[in-house]
Amino acid sequence: MTGRLTIQDYETRGAGRSLRLATSAETAASSPAVRAMSVHKVLDDRPILRDLTFDLPAGCYATLLGANGAGKTTLLRLLSTLTTPTRGELEIFGRSARKQGAMIRAGIGLIGHQSMVYRDLSALENLIFFGRLHDLPEPSVRAMDLLEFVGLVDRAHDPVKTFSRGMVQRVSIARALLHEPRLLLADEPFAGLDAPSADTVERLMAQLNEQGMAVILANHDVRQSLRLAERVIVLRKGRLVLDVPSGDVSAEDVLAEIDKR
Repeated sequence: MTGRLTIQDYETRGAGRSLRLATSAETAASSPAVRAMSVHKVLDDRPILRDLTFDLPAGCYATLLGANGAGKTTLLRLLSTLTTPTRGELEIFGRSARKQGAMIRAGIGLIGHQSMVYRDLSALENLIFFGRLHDLPEPSVRAMDLLEFVGLVDRAHDPVKTFSRGMVQRVSIARALLHEPRLLLADEPFAGLDAPSADTVERLMAQLNEQGMAVILANHDVRQSLRLAERVIVLRKGRLVLDVPSGDVSAEDVLAEIDKR
């Protein structure tokens, strides 16, 4: 399936030269990464999200917090254009989520606690497969560049089923970056990771943001989220109850908002 691209072949072709991520120069003058205007979502006649209005600038690192059932997953589904608002308008980089979902999806990467990779395939085979789905011109070279970025180039030909949970998550990050997205949606990406693996995923996501990629992190760990993100959005029963810079609030402030009745 891969044509068995070796590490030696990869080094000969110039390791790392084709790796491209969003840059601050590209995002500086662009539309907001996210603009939500009175977004409301109803599922089975039950309101899940209620009149959300907020902007997130290009290149922002935001964390989405709230109790179970607060609407975080539904909001991520809206942002990924897997579903559309019942009413209100949602724009991703200036494009309407309702009308231009396919174009928006081409610029979004998604990672979560479910890896969305095939365990019986090698790391490289997985990335080549998904690269072909994205019509990449040289999926094997892009795949090896990304495996180098996530620190797994020496395990490129090993089956994913032999990897630790943290290594699988790194393959998942590489998969999400194949098509050079401008926005990364991370749904509980640290779930089930040990401390060293969580540190590695934290570092990779921070590096992506430093290079200009907008990151929206849904997470249950308030203190970790405040440490990582520059913007905090808290949902309670589908309503936006807090939207502030992370440096302006403490973990106790956020937990108090989450726990209010």
